[in-house]
Amino acid sequence: MTLATDGLEADRAALLGICSGLTETDWQAESGCAGWTVRDVVSHMAALYWLVVDPKKLPDVTGLPTEQAQEVYVAARRPLSPAEIVADYESVSAAALPILASLDGQTFELPLGDLGTYQATVVPTAYNFDHFVHIRMDLFAPRGPLTGEPPPADELRLGPALGWIAAALPQQSAEVFAGLPGSITFALTGQGSRTIDAGHGDSLGVVTTPAVDFIRAVTQRGPWDSASIDSSSPDLTQALLTRLKVF
Repeated sequence: MTLATDGLEADRAALLGICSGLTETDWQAESGCAGWTVRDVVSHMAALYWLVVDPKKLPDVTGLPTEQAQEVYVAARRPLSPAEIVADYESVSAAALPILASLDGQTFELPLGDLGTYQATVVPTAYNFDHFVHIRMDLFAPRGPLTGEPPPADELRLGPALGWIAAALPQQSAEVFAGLPGSITFALTGQGSRTIDAGHGDSLGVVTTPAVDFIRAVTQRGPWDSASIDSSSPDLTQALLTRLKVF
């Protein structure tokens, strides 16, 4: 049986390989995340694992929205050297992966603040999603500074990332869906092809787009240009799609 953590282990190995070839200039280069360098992005991914292994290793961010909390974590870790960041990422991820794997099939609910509330079995896919997006869309060109080919966007890594989006989109874009008289069907094509329904009620129409383009657009890292909309509803428009966000 394939677990979400199988894809996560693959991206962990890929990231460690990428880090081993980075120059000092690479580490200091601006990433696709506004205000974050390559070093900050890798440090952020390590910090997320500490939330599983030992949250006390991180600053207290009680009451802060998720994205502000991540800024606090990254800022606190900036004194670390690239070598220290890599060593920290390698060790804490190795400790976290078995914990995340143990959540497979667990149906109890975990509230994750403004991220939403999820069955425990879904939580590892958040890590897949985070790695998938940051590595391919924030570290590598065209948004990121790194050249060459990013790790594969295969079903092993893409599937769980899309699983997180399917669970998170209705919660994280709740205000958008609350204003609609129905749901939206996303027909994803190419690698990772599947259908994702988001919202409530009858479908207002179908938005067809390649799966990777969907991830790029729904994280607001790219436009919805490749999406075609099949709908008679005046509510389902490109302008509405640009308001959707998953993080």
